[in-house]
Amino acid sequence: MTDGFATLIAIYIAFVAKQFLCDFLLQTTWMARGKERSAGWLRPLATHVGIHAAGTLAIALVAAPQFWFLALVDIAVHAGIDRGKALASRGTPPTEPRFWWLLGADQALHQLTHFAYVLLLAGLIRTD
Repeated sequence: MTDGFATLIAIYIAFVAKQFLCDFLLQTTWMARGKERSAGWLRPLATHVGIHAAGTLAIALVAAPQFWFLALVDIAVHAGIDRGKALASRGTPPTEPRFWWLLGADQALHQLTHFAYVLLLAGLIRTD
């Protein structure tokens, strides 16, 4: 295994762990339910995406510090995905297949976003 490939795998695993940690273990009921409300949703959503941004920042600072700004990108992207899912799933109980389709789409979009970050941090996307 080359050093570049090992780096790619390590960064990818870090983002998978970050997603699980921030979206499932650190997300409180207040955040999960609050970001889905029609009013008063901004604070819970901002708190949730701030936690994600901190995780992205930590990974970037270890992998490639010049890409610290991905934390700011993550705020916008994660907020857009989560708010979109909240609007699309409003009133859909977990007993409905639509709920699970939307949750799966949400997680897939987050993982695709992270994959782009991984390619950038591992140096596979050139920025010059």
